[in-house]
Amino acid sequence: MQQAKDTTQDRLREMVANIVNDIETGIQAESNDDYDGQYEKGDIISGYDYIADALDIEYYISSDRQACLGARILVAFGGPNIWIDTRKGLVEGYWWGDSCVMAYHDDPMGLDSTMIDLWDC
Repeated sequence: MQQAKDTTQDRLREMVANIVNDIETGIQAESNDDYDGQYEKGDIISGYDYIADALDIEYYISSDRQACLGARILVAFGGPNIWIDTRKGLVEGYWWGDSCVMAYHDDPMGLDSTMIDLWDC
């Protein structure tokens, strides 16, 4: 039984690490046809395209409700649940009783600014 739990923890850690890697290095368009042809092969996709399939977004709002301070973006749900927290710079994964949290930095896709722009719309 312990071996299965370790496997679940390892899989969760790997999924969170992959998302951190995508955020830190950016996701490159694989062909000129990706994302309706708006990118050349090798271009880094925008934060808007990255979150196009987001399952939920929770915003952090200032107490005077005038500014967005960041957001939590649900990118996986149901096994595991994985959130990207742009305010804290964290990717948080939860699967049954297991959890994995990793920090990220240097966001070439501009996720934080994308979330702030969306709030301001």
